[in-house]
Amino acid sequence: MAKYLLLKHYRGAPAPVNNVPMDQWSPEEISAHMQYMNDFAAGLEKTGEFVDGQALAPEGAWVRYDGEGRPPVTDGPFAETKDLIAGWMIIDVDSYERAVELAGELSAAPGAGGKPIHEWLEVRPFYGVQPTITE
Repeated sequence: MAKYLLLKHYRGAPAPVNNVPMDQWSPEEISAHMQYMNDFAAGLEKTGEFVDGQALAPEGAWVRYDGEGRPPVTDGPFAETKDLIAGWMIIDVDSYERAVELAGELSAAPGAGGKPIHEWLEVRPFYGVQPTITE
C-alpha cells in the first residue's frame, strides 16, 4: 500500500468545468457537496483506503522564526496556501492507478446547481514512495 495526498485547490489549478466559486453557492449546494465528500470518505473507510481528510478554513498566515522568540506573521505579495488549498484527503492504496481513479471520483463532487464540479485534484505520493504504474 502507498499513501497519496489528494489536494483540492481554490486557485492555481486549471479551472473546473462547473467553475462557480463556493462562496456563491447556496447553503443547500454546500451541504450536498459536503455530504458527497463525507460519503466518499466513508466508502474508502470500508475498503481500508481512507487515512484522513479535512476541509481548510480560508484564514491563515505565514509565520517564521526571527530570533529572540518573536515569530513575525507576514502576508506578503506571494500566493499563500490559504489562497490556494481548499482541503485534502490522504488515501492508502495499492497503486498509482487506484489513486488516480479515486481522485477522478472525488472530482465529481457536486457544486453550483447540483452539477459535478469536475475540478482538478492534485495527486501526490508521500516522499519515499515510488508510484507503481502498471500498464
